[in-house]
Amino acid sequence: MMKNKLFEHKSFFKGVADVATWTGITLLAFLLRLDGDLGGYLTTAFQATGILFIVKAALIYYMGSYRQSWRNTGFNDVFHIVAMVSILTVPYTMIVLLGNSVVNVPLSIPIIEFFLSILALTSLRAGTRFFIKYRIPRIKNNGETRRILIAGAGESGMMVAKEMLKNKDAQMQPVAFVDDDLSKRNQKLLGIPVKGTVFDIPNIVRRLNIDEIIIAMPSESGEVIRRVVEKSRQTNASYRIIPPLYDLLSGKVSISQIRNVDVEDLLRRKPIQLETQEIRSYIEGKRVLVTGAGGSIGSEIVRQISRFNPKHVILLGRGENSIHQLVREIDNEIPELDYCIRICDVRDLTTLDKIFENEQPEVVFHAAAHKHVPLMEENPSQAIFNNVMGTRNLVNLSVEHHVSHFVNISTDKAVNPTSVMGASKRIAEHIVEWGSSQANNGEIFVSVRFGNVLGSRGSVIPIFKDQIRKGGPVTVTHPDMVRYFMTIPEASQLVLQAGALNNNGAVYVLDMGDPVNIEQMARDLIKLSGFEPDLDVKIEHTGIRPGEKLYEELLTAEEGTDMTRHEKIFMARKHGVLDNLEQRLNELKKVAETGKKELIKEAIYNFVPTYSGFKNGVNKKMEEAEDMLA
Repeated sequence: MMKNKLFEHKSFFKGVADVATWTGITLLAFLLRLDGDLGGYLTTAFQATGILFIVKAALIYYMGSYRQSWRNTGFNDVFHIVAMVSILTVPYTMIVLLGNSVVNVPLSIPIIEFFLSILALTSLRAGTRFFIKYRIPRIKNNGETRRILIAGAGESGMMVAKEMLKNKDAQMQPVAFVDDDLSKRNQKLLGIPVKGTVFDIPNIVRRLNIDEIIIAMPSESGEVIRRVVEKSRQTNASYRIIPPLYDLLSGKVSISQIRNVDVEDLLRRKPIQLETQEIRSYIEGKRVLVTGAGGSIGSEIVRQISRFNPKHVILLGRGENSIHQLVREIDNEIPELDYCIRICDVRDLTTLDKIFENEQPEVVFHAAAHKHVPLMEENPSQAIFNNVMGTRNLVNLSVEHHVSHFVNISTDKAVNPTSVMGASKRIAEHIVEWGSSQANNGEIFVSVRFGNVLGSRGSVIPIFKDQIRKGGPVTVTHPDMVRYFMTIPEASQLVLQAGALNNNGAVYVLDMGDPVNIEQMARDLIKLSGFEPDLDVKIEHTGIRPGEKLYEELLTAEEGTDMTRHEKIFMARKHGVLDNLEQRLNELKKVAETGKKELIKEAIYNFVPTYSGFKNGVNKKMEEAEDMLA
């Protein structure tokens, strides 16, 4: 109700301003025509002004010009003004022309008034728009509008500032920029001064009474973001961030996307330069199947491929809840994407066969897998059934149906595996290599190996966040444990890029950057949550769990790597398809069906000699036997 009343008041004042301005133009036209000396036209001028006042007020009311938004005046508003003034000028001119002896008004008066009216009414709106956009934001706030310091005076910072100036409902007043580019020091951008560098943030916040710091550096590395956050934490101001570029599918920055700083922001790297035309060449117009589509990587692959205009996407997953959540997101954010849903377990060959027969996929991204190391140590048969036999089903069907590209998502845990999960993914890589040997018409079968993805379900970051929310302690397995990390969008983009490299049978290795210390990550997350490590939230060391390593490797010792044409993607050297693969897979399946852990681990070791999960157990038993005989 209050908002409606305010709107009514604004409309009333705009109507008064229009009538007053337009009426004044009548007198101004007489003064200009008569060089300021009304003389014998004084009575005529005031009579004409009075009569036209009534006509103009009626026209303004009838045409509703007072209801238009002056904040967003554009070409349509100018056209509206020209039409309204013309409606008056035409009959006014006719009356003067035909009844000049009666009205006693020079013929040039209506013509002068026509152009002056358009200029005056347009200037009134343009001036108001300029005042609202550039002057009002500098007026001291009323206690509700937050005073904003923008970190980053580049294109993104400018876009954020421009939207704040335009969108008054956001109640955000950009007061100053900071930027490490010294050439921008003391410049004004959109009338907003660049007050200093990131180092100056604490002093600027205190001096300018800043309420909030917005970090507008979507293309900067985590190292730069960390410096801004550290300086921001030295102030009483809150701080938030614009997402990195690979999170912004539209490529546009908006204040609606501003969010709290997360640990992922401190670890991010420079944006990936994708060879989009090459990716488009194998996805555009194609029928694409994504397994594990409801998972962290699978769902992001769906989002990323939507940018390349696939003809149809088959969302395959066994968890209906995660698929349902993805579908809701697609319907809201990517409504143009043509898709279908297939609830199916990759172990179910019969159902998979029907899906391939009916949907005829041309490109397959295989992201479905069991990935939790401790759970697979307890349930090794399930790792074999899902990660190995599921991959076998998909590769066989892809070969049979002549799929053009098959991209298997693998893991750094497949390298010198200590866990059942890692070993099962290494076997899956062997299966994909076999698929590549069956390609006779240019089909591509590849695996893409990378480390941990930040923020995926069940990964360390959501666990840490939950522990911090409960007041701690935050549990870290070992103070020296390190892992390679990559954001979900970054990993998914590189998966698409790897598929475009077209090197059949390759095992690609993604550049994961530098390894990250898990305890340091926990400490960063505690600080970002507003607490101090060890004081507010304790950190406890729980010890390494079965199958875990202190560090991960991205290559086996005997593999080595070759460069590809993409700087972020390497290729493990090929060693050919394993002998008797089909027979060995059948034997592995039979052992898995027994459900006996040690037998399964022994069978895995026979398949993957670098697997140490069983070998260590054998060595221990041999040592115990030798001790007994001694």
